[in-house]
Amino acid sequence: MNMPAASVVADERQPEVIVARGLTKRFGNLTAVDHLDLSVRRAEVYGFLGPNGCGKSTTIRMLCGLLGASEGSVSVLGQRLPENAEAVKRRIGYMTQRFSLYEDLSVAENLEFLAAVHGLRGQAARIRTGELYEQYHLGELRTRLAGNLSGGQRQRLALAGAVLHKPELLLLDEPTSAVDPQSRRDFWDSLFKLADAGTSLLVSTHYMDEAERCHRLAILDRGRLVADGTPADLLDSLPGMTIRVHSGRPRELQEALKFAQHVLGVAQIGASLRVLTDRKDGDLAWLREEISRLGMQAEVEATEPNLEDVFVAVTRSRPERTP
Repeated sequence: MNMPAASVVADERQPEVIVARGLTKRFGNLTAVDHLDLSVRRAEVYGFLGPNGCGKSTTIRMLCGLLGASEGSVSVLGQRLPENAEAVKRRIGYMTQRFSLYEDLSVAENLEFLAAVHGLRGQAARIRTGELYEQYHLGELRTRLAGNLSGGQRQRLALAGAVLHKPELLLLDEPTSAVDPQSRRDFWDSLFKLADAGTSLLVSTHYMDEAERCHRLAILDRGRLVADGTPADLLDSLPGMTIRVHSGRPRELQEALKFAQHVLGVAQIGASLRVLTDRKDGDLAWLREEISRLGMQAEVEATEPNLEDVFVAVTRSRPERTP
């Protein structure tokens, strides 16, 4: 599913709301985050992309002040952490992958409870919750128990709860992992409305189409930052080219090409293969010759790269040949 591109352009003149230098977190002998340098600007949608276990959630927890760093420094909204963690927590919103509100309370009761937590009561609480009912289409669900909501409805409620106190910075840890494509699309529209209003957002995701929507993007691998920039910058820096291969024996050809010289990655897309190479010279003859050497036939043509190609190139581990 293709999503529209970012609705606004991040302004490089905006101040930085997150600055991390050498940020590191160790759990015993395991280094979950390894000397990470990171900067996020005001009103920017900054994406965190990486395989499971690469350190995205651990980084977000450190940026929230929920977890202390083993090494390095981090400043959020101009405040150093962990010294000013409590002050920062009042100015940020945090939405986890797992639904974290009370399932045995109604939508209204959940929002009323969160309003009280943030010091909103009486008329102020009613005005703010009323805004959220309208903004996130929760009005008809007020009396529904949160545990009985659909995935998309829970997501809207969780986002409403995260922004109830109008945070300056919103941190979201894979917030769309359990919802349908239309709900994901609507959710991202809501995120860009928040960015348009001046909220800064850091969003971790494993969906490539979501990553393409971000103003800037970081790719993490084994706790390290391996790529950082706008989606266009990352595509321009791809160390090679992408080739589409049409073959009558795609699975067999895929297995054989994994170990070919110049091949960084091979993926089957329908009846075709998408081959990422380290060559940028536009020459396809070498691949045709390699396929012929394998005793196969195929049509070969260059194709436009995408962020998945970038992801494969910067996080790849070359497969080991089976004896």
